[in-house]
Amino acid sequence: MDVNGKTVVVTGAASGIGRALARRFHADGASVVLADRTEIPLGELERELNTRRPGSAHAVLADIGTEFGNKALIDSARHKFGRIHLFFANAGVAFGTDLEHTEESAWTTSFDINIHAHRWAAKHLIDDWVAHGDGYFCSTASAAGLLAQIGSAPYSVTKHAAVAFAEWLSITYGDRGLKVSCLCPQGVNTNMLNPPDSHGTDVRGGDVVRAAGAVLEPEQVADIVADAIRNERFLILPHPEVAMYEQNRTADREKWLAGMRKLQRRIFGAG
Repeated sequence: MDVNGKTVVVTGAASGIGRALARRFHADGASVVLADRTEIPLGELERELNTRRPGSAHAVLADIGTEFGNKALIDSARHKFGRIHLFFANAGVAFGTDLEHTEESAWTTSFDINIHAHRWAAKHLIDDWVAHGDGYFCSTASAAGLLAQIGSAPYSVTKHAAVAFAEWLSITYGDRGLKVSCLCPQGVNTNMLNPPDSHGTDVRGGDVVRAAGAVLEPEQVADIVADAIRNERFLILPHPEVAMYEQNRTADREKWLAGMRKLQRRIFGAG
């Protein structure tokens, strides 16, 4: 897909990967709808992009952790720009630690943001996309969605679900014009990796990510995403070594699980 002249919605656009994606799509000629729950940085980005190209950016304070919030976001985007050509479900959270120390609220929020938001958005977009025979859904999952996350159980489980949902969308609607991509980065220099307030977040998971490989800047990820969407590739791997890790996992699962336990001991100790 060439996004020039198209409408693109990006959730989690106030910071990190989402902010970099919005800037990149805008630079490539798209009208962008910026969705987040953080008003000040979202408004700053809207003003920045509209200064460059008046009327080309629209900020929406959105609670994408509910179906109503997703529908309201889509309605606002359509009211402003008409059809939505690309919806990028980028927003995500990383709550919880191991099973016995994770509150139920962390599970609920993780499912709502990391997976239910994807299906709620797709639910309210799919009729238009099928009717027109074109549309693009992209989601940000994680390398943890292809492998596993040492540390946060809710993060690992919901990111696996995000990959599975993207695959299901591609299988089910791919012959009816829907294009689907799934972004699965490893370490990216964002607030999720370096939370300013670590309360409720899995800070140990960040230690694992930093030990596993290079930490990319969000702008590097956005450039890789732009190329993948242009070429309509399903799986987007900013860290190419993740493909090798996934192959190792499927080739010998017992060996891979043992290796993950060894990595866990090396980083966190025997306990």
